[in-house]
Amino acid sequence: MREYELYLVIDAEAEEPDANATVERMSELIVAGDGETGGEVIKVENRGKRRLAYPINKKQESQDVILTFRTSQQVLPEMERILKLNELVLRYLLVRKDEK
Repeated sequence: MREYELYLVIDAEAEEPDANATVERMSELIVAGDGETGGEVIKVENRGKRRLAYPINKKQESQDVILTFRTSQQVLPEMERILKLNELVLRYLLVRKDEK
């Protein structure tokens, strides 16, 4: 399993339970893993509301959340599919952290 980082830019106008549900859905998917091996969420960092450098979908502010986790790479396409379908997620960035 490798370590990844997911940066979520969520609509600032979203209600707090809805934004938390998005983060919780990603955490559940990570922990479930690929069915054989489960992953683990290392850290969830809520960066709060921020002003965007430029408008995204006519939105000026966002809620930013960073998830650091370990999982198998078979889970990543499903995570991206769910994030693309979620209307609250304005942008996301999923990167693999380097081995030290």
